[in-house]
Amino acid sequence: MVSHTDIDASELHAFLSSQKTILVDVRNDDEVARGVIEGAMHLPMAVIPHMGKLLCEHNETALIFYCHSGIRSAQAAAFIASMDRDNVYNLRGGILAWANAGYTFVLKAG
Repeated sequence: MVSHTDIDASELHAFLSSQKTILVDVRNDDEVARGVIEGAMHLPMAVIPHMGKLLCEHNETALIFYCHSGIRSAQAAAFIASMDRDNVYNLRGGILAWANAGYTFVLKAG
């Protein structure tokens, strides 16, 4: 069975600067209004099951999920990995870990 891999903030930072990634923020609208990791697309947790087939495309590209603390994004990553999607990652500790590591945010586009 395919599973996802947990990564920490420094590993995510390295991914973003060294390879093509799809970064997905699964937080709610009110949470993303405060800021997102640059380059992230916002797909609230509730839409992940409906987006499964689309998220399974581009299997060679790293697909990385994050949320506030890493719980919801781990669920999203496990769900997509269960669909035989390779290269699925979860940001351990979520955006809190990203902030605690000293990395920055941007305002959500749109």
